[in-house]
Amino acid sequence: MGEEILSAEQTETCQKTASKPSGCCGKLQTCPKPHGFTASVITKALLGLLLFGLVWAVTGPACLPGQNLFGLVILFLSAVCGGKLISVFRLPRTPPIPALLGMLLAGVVLRNVPYVTDAVYIDQSWSAALRNVSLAVILTRAGLGLNAAALQRLKAVCMRLAVGPCVLEACTVAVVSHFLLDLPWIWSFMLGCVLAAVSPAVVVPSMLILQAEGYGVQKGVPTLLMAAGSFDDILAITGFTTCLGVAFGTGSTWMNVGKGVLEGLAGVLAGGVMGVLLHFFPSEDQSDVVLRRSCLLLGLSVFSVFASLAAGLGGAGGLCTLVLAFIAGLSWAEHKAPVAAVVGRFWDVFQPLLFGLIGAEISISSLSAYTVGLGVATLCVGLLVRVLVTFCVVLFAGFNMKEKIFISLAWMPKATVQAALGSTALDVARSAGDEQLQKYGMDVLTLAVLAILITAPVGALAIGLTGPKLLQQNTHTLQNTHTQDQCEYEVHVDALESKL
Repeated sequence: MGEEILSAEQTETCQKTASKPSGCCGKLQTCPKPHGFTASVITKALLGLLLFGLVWAVTGPACLPGQNLFGLVILFLSAVCGGKLISVFRLPRTPPIPALLGMLLAGVVLRNVPYVTDAVYIDQSWSAALRNVSLAVILTRAGLGLNAAALQRLKAVCMRLAVGPCVLEACTVAVVSHFLLDLPWIWSFMLGCVLAAVSPAVVVPSMLILQAEGYGVQKGVPTLLMAAGSFDDILAITGFTTCLGVAFGTGSTWMNVGKGVLEGLAGVLAGGVMGVLLHFFPSEDQSDVVLRRSCLLLGLSVFSVFASLAAGLGGAGGLCTLVLAFIAGLSWAEHKAPVAAVVGRFWDVFQPLLFGLIGAEISISSLSAYTVGLGVATLCVGLLVRVLVTFCVVLFAGFNMKEKIFISLAWMPKATVQAALGSTALDVARSAGDEQLQKYGMDVLTLAVLAILITAPVGALAIGLTGPKLLQQNTHTLQNTHTQDQCEYEVHVDALESKL
């Protein structure tokens, strides 16, 4: 019995026959597949229906209209759709309108449309808990985003840009709101800290677009604004947490001030200890080290926020989370990026929840035109001071007049920090059961929402429209971008825009 040897033609025929699809499989492979925008819309619609279906299948009647879980699912899906829809509207040569604005408006619509607001019911305790989780996630991202090397070589102009406008705007808003809105001094300064923070979610994508086209690159304008934005936010959050501790303290004013400072120090110390702990555990020889680091980091961050509230030290949780994430990222060095990517994915989920829940707190019928008008006036005065101070701090930094004007306009947008901190004081006031404090907390939240609605789109459009006119274009950088790195850079910008 000898082996049968096939000729070359027989072998080729067998290979063609084996590789040729047959029956239903062959028909499916030849059918045209949807792709691009259509496929993306269908996929996301299926995911949304699947989410609602799974929650309904598990909880049953708890996911019917008028129940808490139904409201949360509808709010999340509406916020996601609102963010996608508003990003579609884009003028030529301008950055897209921030998706967070659409998420916020979706929450406002669900709360204020008749019949819809009855069906989309959300329990206040659930809303407060989810907003606190979102706060922990965004503060973790902020801590991981701090660059220690950039901090060490921080130039004087960057430090002035981060500190000067933030401090003076906070003080201005505090004074104006105290006399116009009749807020107590400590609540006025709390409001000032909330409104004084600039939004990296608006500034960073806009700067990346201008940098990709070579505008302001020679003078380093985009780099300066992106670097100073993080430190501006850290300063505002620190001031807010200190004021929060003072506002809900008992005893004399000086004792409350001392307690607020001690809360901040306690948060820094606790965050430092937990950050050092994450340097050693989990060890690098363990399997799935990135997943374990991410779980420990996010778990400790959420625990810090809730534990500080439970202990009556509401001002310590935010600082603890920031310091924890910063020290952990510093110890992980180049291995920090995978953990930051995991945290970014969590933010993709909690961002629609945060902005949607913030919008759902605003009942238009209960708002006073008097309060809204004076609030807008307070916001405008604060923005005017911020623009003027920003112009002054860059006077002797080597920029020409057009660049100084652009930097001043680009330092206006507010969004992420306002959403994260705007409802914190209201939640603490509700837990305390004091109606007067709840009124103050609602005023802070209302002005935070107004700041987002006004400054986020205006700031993004101001950057996109004035950047090409006021900044010098580096043609060498532009040529390199178009010839070597165009595809890679555009993908990076799109990915960062979608995350922010």
